[in-house]
Amino acid sequence: MTVLRFDNVSKQYPGGHVALTDLSFAVNRGEMLFVTGHSGAGKSTLLKLIHLSERPTRGAVLLGERNLRNVSGRGVAMHRREVGVVYQDHRLLTDRSVAENVALPLQLRGLRRDEIRKRVRSVLDRVSLGARAEALPTQLSAGEQQRVGIARALVGEPQLLVADEPTGNLDPTLSAEIMALFAGLPERGTSVLVASHDLGLVKRMKKRVLVLDHGRLVDDISPEELADG
Repeated sequence: MTVLRFDNVSKQYPGGHVALTDLSFAVNRGEMLFVTGHSGAGKSTLLKLIHLSERPTRGAVLLGERNLRNVSGRGVAMHRREVGVVYQDHRLLTDRSVAENVALPLQLRGLRRDEIRKRVRSVLDRVSLGARAEALPTQLSAGEQQRVGIARALVGEPQLLVADEPTGNLDPTLSAEIMALFAGLPERGTSVLVASHDLGLVKRMKKRVLVLDHGRLVDDISPEELADG
């Protein structure tokens, strides 16, 4: 089952900068893959199109059977419930506890308080932060803060999780821990798309890799090819 599809997608910003050109690929349910390339290759633009922070100039981005070009108004908020986003800089509210940060997306959706508590407790246990639920983000290590960001992205049970350079500020050991956490998500049916410029880390994960160069897809490397290499 295809969760995400790009069909001949191009993106040109005002002023003429072309970020993506004729980009086509598909992501299946329960698949983890990486998008890599040099700075300015188009990785962040690709993620923004998925999250509806930007719209394509040409082509179609589809989540399941839904063409995102046709999503507007309240549909944007509903779409974003199906896509979890993990940022490099965490974007946590420093005056709220770990549990409160993770609960925020569910509160915005108007879920019952007991349902929110149950989901928050479950997802914090999944990222090994159950004992830190009442701590403030400033009391956590960088790796713990990133895990809070992942928990917040997962608490809404999205079918797709996208991460933009999620290990960019972490040392190699913490980076490996975060990637191991991502690698376990497809077993639960969540597809994972990670943008990263860390080629060493990407190769070690032995997952499918899309390589961008000046906005074009120049390679689509299978896990088998990486394993053989």
